[in-house]
Amino acid sequence: MSLVRSILFTLAFYLVTAVLLIGGLPALASRRGVLWLAQTWARVILRLLHAVVGLRVEFRGLEHRPAGAVLVAAKHQSALETLALVTVLDDFTYILKRELMWLPLFGWYLARSEMVAIDRSKGSRALALMNEEAAAAMAQGRRLIIFPEGTRRAPWAPPAYKYGVAHMYDRLGVPCLPVALNTGVFWGRRRLTYRPGTAVIAFLPPIPPGLPRDVFLAELQERVETASNALVREAGLPEPAGAAMPARGA
Repeated sequence: MSLVRSILFTLAFYLVTAVLLIGGLPALASRRGVLWLAQTWARVILRLLHAVVGLRVEFRGLEHRPAGAVLVAAKHQSALETLALVTVLDDFTYILKRELMWLPLFGWYLARSEMVAIDRSKGSRALALMNEEAAAAMAQGRRLIIFPEGTRRAPWAPPAYKYGVAHMYDRLGVPCLPVALNTGVFWGRRRLTYRPGTAVIAFLPPIPPGLPRDVFLAELQERVETASNALVREAGLPEPAGAAMPARGA
């Protein structure tokens, strides 16, 4: 039955996405219009996920969201948080691969919403360009969302935080809002089936600006990994034998 529900949800997901991509073309008239459409799309998908699969998303720590510009550094375990975060963060901007801008139709929306795109072909220059675009977004008071590990990591996988988030934190001079989660327990990477239950996305107390880069990165990793591991345990996924939390600053 879970496989049938998963297939039905997948079909509904692509159908709703196609309808909104085509029917929402007038939203391309403004960035605000595209953000509204994206939030509408995400809310519809989350309702479908709950209705069809029996999987709901619970947000915790919403009171920790600061007003104004903030760097949101989230654990990345599945596609679920990519959808869910936009429903509770206004004026959001994602950091993403430039290749996504080339997707037919979908890329138009990404470009119009002024997401910060990373052009990996530019090598070391890519980080500087990304920071410049991010600074422009911060000047407008946006919520800049980044996945510090760069790609999805399964629950209990060893953390792989990239130093780019520390460069960005240092360059922007704004608070960093860490986000822990256990979404990978329910919606895994490259997995056809989805598990019913309650996936938790938790906003942790912000890290104030001004810390040295190494101190910030160690603090961010420790906070996010400790809280995410606790949420994974709460969801009922036991820790593999021999798994251990990396030492602070590792």
